[in-house]
Amino acid sequence: METLEVAPVNSHYIDDTIRNEILEFSKDFKKSWVGLGRHLYAVWEDKLFRAWGFDSFEDYIEGEVGLQKSLGLKLLKSYFFLEQDEPQYLDAQFMDERTADKIPGYEEINFLRLAKSKKELNKNDYAKLKKDVFDKGKLATTLRKDLSTLMKERKYVDPEEERDARNEAAIRRLITSIKTFQKDMTALKLIPEDIVDNAKDLLRRLEEQLD
Repeated sequence: METLEVAPVNSHYIDDTIRNEILEFSKDFKKSWVGLGRHLYAVWEDKLFRAWGFDSFEDYIEGEVGLQKSLGLKLLKSYFFLEQDEPQYLDAQFMDERTADKIPGYEEINFLRLAKSKKELNKNDYAKLKKDVFDKGKLATTLRKDLSTLMKERKYVDPEEERDARNEAAIRRLITSIKTFQKDMTALKLIPEDIVDNAKDLLRRLEEQLD
């Protein structure tokens, strides 16, 4: 019996195929929320959920779509943000031209939406964040850390206000100590009453400093 020759399997080809398919699945996964957000927005805007027997959009989200209300609202707001503020990114060509790691998910868009409303950020700050989201593909966790660092750097501390706050904190600690001392000495009667009275007077004067 003749032995059939089996063509060798090109494992490298199989690996590349799987790798490419994973990237395509990833792109589809990241893009799918946009379509869902678009339809949820239509349902919310036209109150279609009422015709389907739901009293509120939130009840529809949870009862029929099977999403947590918070997630449904996040998708809705994120899509609306794109439509109103960054409509160019809803273009199919924009998504198709980007690699999987450069396509933002709803968490990243929601982060950008919230960041734009912060008064502490200027136009240049927002432009940088937008570039980080759409061009660099940074994840929401990294973006939040970057923003937190930026906000700390921006925070201006007035030396005089800082000194006043430090003094007030010291006075409050002293008041607490005196109250404890006064309570203990009154109960244990370990010192003369006139010293306790002096402590009361000091306590009153310190409290006046905080008025």
